[in-house]
Order: sequence, then structure tokens, then C-alpha cells
Amino acid sequence: MKFTKLFAAGATVLVSASVLAACGSNSNSSSSSAKKTINWEENAEIPTMDLSKATDATSFNQLNNVLEGIYRLGKDNKVENALATNTKVSNDGKTWTFTLRNSKWSDGSPLTAKDFVYSWRRTVDPKTGSQYAYLFEGIHNATKISANKAPVNSLGVKAEGKNKLVVNLDKRIPYFKLLMGFPLFYPQQQKAVEKYGSKYGTASKYMAYNGPFTQTGWTGSNLSWKLKKNPNYWDKNAVKLDSVNYSVQKTPSTAYNLYQSNKIDAVLLDSQQTKNLKNQNGYTIRPTASTFYLQYNQKNKDLQNANLRRAISLAINRKALGSALGGSNKPANSFTAQGLTKVENTDFAAKTADTDYSKYDPAEAKKLFKKALQELGKKNVSVSILSDDTDAGQKTTETLQSQIEENLKGIKVSVSNVPFKTRLSRSTNGNFDIVVTGWSADFADPISFDDLMTSKNAQNNGKWSNSQYDKLVADSKTTSNDEQRFSDLEKAEKILLKDQGITPLYYKTEAWMVRPSIKNVIYNAAGANYNFKEAYVSGN
Repeated sequence: MKFTKLFAAGATVLVSASVLAACGSNSNSSSSSAKKTINWEENAEIPTMDLSKATDATSFNQLNNVLEGIYRLGKDNKVENALATNTKVSNDGKTWTFTLRNSKWSDGSPLTAKDFVYSWRRTVDPKTGSQYAYLFEGIHNATKISANKAPVNSLGVKAEGKNKLVVNLDKRIPYFKLLMGFPLFYPQQQKAVEKYGSKYGTASKYMAYNGPFTQTGWTGSNLSWKLKKNPNYWDKNAVKLDSVNYSVQKTPSTAYNLYQSNKIDAVLLDSQQTKNLKNQNGYTIRPTASTFYLQYNQKNKDLQNANLRRAISLAINRKALGSALGGSNKPANSFTAQGLTKVENTDFAAKTADTDYSKYDPAEAKKLFKKALQELGKKNVSVSILSDDTDAGQKTTETLQSQIEENLKGIKVSVSNVPFKTRLSRSTNGNFDIVVTGWSADFADPISFDDLMTSKNAQNNGKWSNSQYDKLVADSKTTSNDEQRFSDLEKAEKILLKDQGITPLYYKTEAWMVRPSIKNVIYNAAGANYNFKEAYVSGN
């Protein structure tokens, strides 16, 4: 998913935020007695609360706490029953039958298996325009429906009575249980979608909720909102907090001052804060299962040249970039995030690592740049780099601009830093030369990365294309042999990196200060990151 930290990635661009807006009546002090409220920093504005249209970490983290699906992911991505009380799988792995518990929407109306059927059909319906419909691939007829080659009601999901959901797959999906814990596959209330129409998911009041919390106060563009305990949630006794107050913080110094004055309980640190606070109580390192990278717009004839892309990659000092951004970021030489998946006891990212072009080598960069100019018949080129308007986003573009221009004489680099929501829109519409993108895995499997760069994937904003790459990724989805599947993905990723279809920058690891009194917040690097269901403040 697009990380909201540069990114986000959920992809946004790295840290985000603005000055704290009032968080509500309980935001005055984080040390008050009998406290059942926590004040949390978010890295970017919410783009949408419509799960069929969400693509980013900010949106999915919200959806993960105000909605609930078949499963919920606990600590270390452990799959736990949420609405499901029982799961049966056929011997061939193609038919899944879920028995659902009795539960309600936030308006008190019953939630049934039909709400899942409606939600899934809405997401794969080409009229919805979901950029994430490809994750339904493997569910019967999903791909045909998304391509407008089959009716929406032919999707392989059906309700048998009120509490039984049956899913039919065209092929075994090794990571299917993990998918069921991702908000994209949560239910939606048809009544709410139809009532609010085009407004659905554009503000807190245009939604129906079934999760541990409901959301209030988000107008669609503001920088503060609240999650409130949902009195109609089936497991409300397990929810310890009354509310989670969110504020978007784009200036690290402002955010940390608010943390010091007990006005927020968790804050993302910049590079200098990381160095100064690493030995302090509350210092927390968060892996993000995400890779930040450059996407090149293939509409730009100069950037169609592979040697120009390779030269740009070799001109970037990734270690220096990571130091400028803080945390414990590591230079990236693969697309798949480091530590996401092990294959035969070896990190998949290490197996695909590119040692030719995803490194810092100014001398080789100059040679390839000279060759690129000859191939293009030019003496110089100009490109623009797009990123977010956060502190980290600006540091990213400034560092890249400086390094590329210094090492490649004859290239002019301009930069554009815009709000996260605007950057997403421009990326989707192909309105960029080079865009700094971050992707955070939706589930712990390399296909969550490699699928993105296939020719027809909606997340392939630069429109890089390679037929052999497409074939290998497609083949990985049809084999029932895990060894062959990972081999296909490894070969595909090496093709991508040799051509520098994307340029890896770094594996994102965040440094936070989290108030020690905040307990039991579940964090997972892959998928929706935060689960506040059983979080509490010690001393309550």
C-alpha cells in the first residue's frame, strides 16, 4: 500500500504533518488520572475512508480500527478470528466457508454475510475504479469482472443465510488468510453507500462502522479527528479506550514539543531527534515492511532510456539520504522490502538484490549518462522530482536534486513538494517526470511488491512495461509449487532492477517516541499497521 510517510506507502513521503489542531476535550494532558484517551500522531491527511478506493497507509490504518472483517491480525501478523467463528477449507484449497458471528453496524442494524458480498462486488466492479481490485485475483471471475468481461454478480462469493459466507477460488491462493485480515476485504453497508452516494467515505459522517471504534470530526480535508469507542461493537468489553485523538504533524520539531508538553503520546522522529533520543525511555523502532523508490514516467521520452535511469540510480548516495531522514533506514537494492519473507532461510530481498545499478558509483554513473545523452542525441536533459510537502519529503527531494546534479553534469533537476493527497492524485494521473514513492506490503509475501509493476497494474504509475516480467509474475500465480513461485518472482524482480524500471532508495524504518504508559498497541509492519482494539493507558 502507498506509505504515508514520504510517502506513506503508504508509501507518502516520510514524515507528515501540520501543527496540532485541537484534539478534543481529552487532549489537554496525557498524564491525567483515569485516562482512557490517547493522542496519536498521523503522518499525512486522510485521502479517503472508502475502502474500495483506499490505497494508502493512512486510510487503511483508520479503516482497520473502525471496520472489521473475517479476521483481525494480531501481534506478528498472527491471524485471529474477528467476525468469523469458524472456517472450513476444501481439500483442494479452492472453497472457503466462513461462519460469521452475530454483529451490528454502528447504527444498530445487523451485519450479515451479504455485506461482504456487496463490498467485494463493489470493489471489483470497474465502475468503482478501485486501484486495488487486482488483489481479488484468484477469486472466481474477479479478473474478468475488473476487465468488464463478466457480470459483477458472477464473483465467486455468496451468502448462504445470514451468517455463512462461501468463497470460491479459481486457484489456490497461498496468502488468502492474510488477505482476509486486510481492510480491502472488509464488509460495507449497502444502505450507507447508497444513501451517501458520491459523498460516501469523504468525511466521518458519511460512513457506517462495525469495528472497535467509530470516527468523528474528519471533514475530508482537516488535520485532526477522533476515534470513539463503538457501543455496538460485538466485542466492546475488550476495548479499553474511550477515544483516540489524531492530529497530522508535518513539522518534527513542533510534534516533539507537543509530546514533551503531554499533548500527544506518540511522535515520529526526524534524523537529529533520532540521534538525540535513542537512549531515552519510550524510544521505539518500527520496521515498516516498505521500500521507497523512484518511479519514472515512461511518457517522458528521455526517461524511456534505460541508461539514463541507471545513471540516475548510480548517482544517488543512499546511505547519505538515509542519514538525512533519520530512523534506521537502510539503503535498498531490491524492490521487495527487507525482512518481509524468507525463502529457504534466506531473505527474499537478499536473493533479488541488484549489485549493478542500485548502488552509489559516480564514475559509472557518468559513463552511463554520457552514453544516454548520445543515444538521445542531446547535450543535456531536465527532469522534475515530485514528492510530499513534509519535512522528510523536502529533505528527500533536496538530497536527490543535489546528488544527481553534482554527479551528472548536464542534467537539470527541479523539485515539487505537494500535500500527500495531491501527490497521490498526480501520481495516479501520470502528472510527473519522477515521483518518490513508498510501498508498504499489504501482506507478508513478495507478490505484494512484484505485482505492482506488471503492465496493467493501477499502481504502476510510470507505466514501465516488460513482457517477460509480466509472464513471470503471472506464472507465479498459477503454480501450486511454492519453490517455483518464488523462483518466478525472483527472476521477475531481477529483470525490473536490471532495467531500473524503478530505482530503490531505502528500506524504511521509523523511530518514534511512544509514551511508556501506552500499552498493548498492536503494530504490524505489513498490512494495516496499527490495531488499537485492546490498547490501554497503564494506571487506569
